[in-house]
Amino acid sequence: MSETLWAQVARDLTAGIASGRYPVGSLLPTELDLCEHYGASRHTVRTAIRQLQDQGLISRRKKAGTRVEAAVPTSGYRQSLASLEDLIQFGAAHIREVQDTAEVTADAALAAELGCQQGTRWFRISSLRLDGKPGGAPIGWTDVYIDPIYADLGDVVRASPDLLITTLIEQRYGRRSAEIRQDVDAVALPAARAAALQAEAETPALRIVRHYVDEKGKTFEISSTLHPAGRFTVSQRMRRMTENGHG
Repeated sequence: MSETLWAQVARDLTAGIASGRYPVGSLLPTELDLCEHYGASRHTVRTAIRQLQDQGLISRRKKAGTRVEAAVPTSGYRQSLASLEDLIQFGAAHIREVQDTAEVTADAALAAELGCQQGTRWFRISSLRLDGKPGGAPIGWTDVYIDPIYADLGDVVRASPDLLITTLIEQRYGRRSAEIRQDVDAVALPAARAAALQAEAETPALRIVRHYVDEKGKTFEISSTLHPAGRFTVSQRMRRMTENGHG
């Protein structure tokens, strides 16, 4: 799989930070300057910047610029999920490599994992999530379960590794995610996924199950992602509500 432009930009910026071209404490060039330098779109540059931010290399503050915080990446990745747009950005920064597709019927165990009714029919798309760096261990394994009427998305998903499946469903069929319900729990890494994730079976892992709900309140997609310990962090911000009910 060829390296995407955002990954090339991220790799070059990371090398620049490591070499001292962008010393710790300094500011990176503006998005506009980076777009011009790399001949890239603003979306591409923002995706690359988010990659560096996820690795703890930089911080971004409104009107203060993008500051270099560390010369080497911290371990793992941190996702701040506050909106669907944040999740879409995650999809762009962590490439999907499809491993398998199949039509399945939820047995008791799968129904319990997904929070759906036993006997529900799904089209499953199984993928590794990669960070775009050659030789790096996958950050996770994702099984996405979609309504079987969207089964022809299999080939489209393979051809669009940086787009969320929910985005592809919206683009192709006009069905929009109005809400995402997310559950996170700690599990033992199943032996069936250990080799692909380059991790030991039965070691700690993070499981994230997301329900994609349309505007009528119906779930049309469920994803279940496994992250071996130390490779991914979910972070959220919570603000105290004021007396008038606002943050």
